[in-house]
Amino acid sequence: MAIPPFLAELRAVVGNRPLWLSAVVAVVLDDRDRVLLTRRADDGRWAPVGGILDPGEQPADCVVRECLEETGVVVVPELLASATVSPEVTYPNGDVTQYLVLTFRCRAVGGEARVNDDESLAVGWFGLDELPPMIDSEHDRLRHALESRGPAVYTWEGRERP
Repeated sequence: MAIPPFLAELRAVVGNRPLWLSAVVAVVLDDRDRVLLTRRADDGRWAPVGGILDPGEQPADCVVRECLEETGVVVVPELLASATVSPEVTYPNGDVTQYLVLTFRCRAVGGEARVNDDESLAVGWFGLDELPPMIDSEHDRLRHALESRGPAVYTWEGRERP
């Protein structure tokens, strides 16, 4: 899976040292309230669509771009559901990263769900009672997006709020 050009340039300078990056996650619902998931090519896990923001990119624009690039689905962001920080991630090549993750609830408005790039092994719509196995943080993002009526969920003093 290719990394964005700006990140490749940055890695050429800083090597594997820890980087702080911003990312978005799209919890996409269709007209039957099924959620769109991808099976990631890098680790084989199921997860909502997500990706790294390009420098200067608006987060909502990134959500729309990532959904179209990865799944062929056109979305409209409806709500910023949560702002969280990932644990530190060490990739197989030794790169270390930690992410500020902005999770959006989105509505599908067009396109057909499919594997649309090399970042996914599979793409599909899942009822909330038939989700494939996912790690806890992905379930948390789904919960934030599905339960939120605003304001966004965040952690303060070790406690999830509001």
